[in-house]
Amino acid sequence: MIMPKMNVESFNLDHTKVVAPYIRLAGKMTGTNGDEIHKYDIRFKQPNKEHMDMPGLHSLEHLMAENIRNHSDKVVDLSPMGCQTGFYVSFINHDNYEEVLDIVEKTIHDVLHATEVPACNEVQCGWAASHSLEGAKVIAQAFLDKRAQWHDVFGEG
Repeated sequence: MIMPKMNVESFNLDHTKVVAPYIRLAGKMTGTNGDEIHKYDIRFKQPNKEHMDMPGLHSLEHLMAENIRNHSDKVVDLSPMGCQTGFYVSFINHDNYEEVLDIVEKTIHDVLHATEVPACNEVQCGWAASHSLEGAKVIAQAFLDKRAQWHDVFGEG
């Protein structure tokens, strides 16, 4: 089946061919002043086969978004995917893939050592009742356990 080219990069990715977990460069943009934004797909779960539960995903988002900035001042944003299979992280003027893997690994270790979810209250969060620190840790540990696979998007070894 030939699919039309879409404006959203991930809509052009054949989700039946990828093998999670992985981290891949999903896009690169250059601004008018020469700054470069590199967007990475951090896929925790196999598309259309499994997904993260919302309380765990939500807490993982808070933990990763807060802690990843302790490992790089180049982070623009970390956002969850609506399909609940992963996150996107964007960096400005930072395109070293191996360093991105190291930054994510350090961030996952932060999640595993966390004793609370940051900004988990009604003042700082839009759905403070939907969190699970333990759920976030389970998701993070499963991802970290397969660290050796993060570079292999299509399961080719």
